[in-house]
Amino acid sequence: MDRRTFLTRAAVGGALLAVAPGALAARGRRPVALVTADAEAHVAAIDPKSGRLLRRIRTRESPHSIEAVTGRLALVAHSDAGRLTLVDSVRLRARPVRGALGAPRYAAAHPDGRFAYVTDSERGEVVVLDLSRGRIVRRIDVGGPARHIGIDPFGRRLWVALGSRAEEIVTLDVRRPARPRLVRRFRPPFRAHDVVFAPGGRNVWITSGDQRRVLIYNASTGRIIRRISAGAPPQHIAFGPRVAYVTSGGDGTLRAHRLDGRLLRETPIPVGSYNVSSDRGLIVSPSLTAGTLAVLNRHARSLRAPRVAIAAHDACLMTGR
Repeated sequence: MDRRTFLTRAAVGGALLAVAPGALAARGRRPVALVTADAEAHVAAIDPKSGRLLRRIRTRESPHSIEAVTGRLALVAHSDAGRLTLVDSVRLRARPVRGALGAPRYAAAHPDGRFAYVTDSERGEVVVLDLSRGRIVRRIDVGGPARHIGIDPFGRRLWVALGSRAEEIVTLDVRRPARPRLVRRFRPPFRAHDVVFAPGGRNVWITSGDQRRVLIYNASTGRIIRRISAGAPPQHIAFGPRVAYVTSGGDGTLRAHRLDGRLLRETPIPVGSYNVSSDRGLIVSPSLTAGTLAVLNRHARSLRAPRVAIAAHDACLMTGR
């Protein structure tokens, strides 16, 4: 058996069906979920529509977060190693990014497709990555342990939470994508966790690191316009068309809300399913404790939850846009 075939069959505990190497090319641009297996130094590529394993993409140690930064590329942050990796979702291959960081956490992609921004909690920085060159080109001191990060869909501003239970949030002007500029910092009424712009960019949803609440801010005025009940903290958010999906890994729930905050549905998912990603009518949420990947449809109805790793830290959906 060659190494390529072996890797496609190396499923955890036999819980997944392997896909023959030739099928990888045949799948074309079907959606693929990329899942970080931080205890096993790889990213698992999963067909979310069947739950089948496509490949285990070997990386350096501790792949924690992963974010789609173009229609084809995803960026992996290795927090313990202080490094970044780019994963090609078509070839299912990984390559390292040049340049060291302290503790890279999360990423947001500029809509121009050339630049991405990565938070470094150890150095208190937001790092600018040139995707075309695969290297770090600038570092901005934000004055605290930067973690979750959100960018508006027009590429004008970033909001960054300074910590997993952040007392402060900072905003940066990124209209010049390679030269972000710190413009404001403020204190939310709770310790903040995730920071995500809603479709259209007018509002920002902020989850809590210590309370069962989510706040909706007006992005221009910085004022709170809605308070929403939520599951156990910390919560995470992804958006679909006219809907927000809010996970609570502590409770093992995913809630679907209208963009005005009204609750539409609550669905049980495996406990430990903290992070969440959504695209083209699919939702995925990996479980850090169960090692599963919960897959749901756009109505937040569960489809499957295959076990993909010992611990599944983060996931992103790649659909080729």
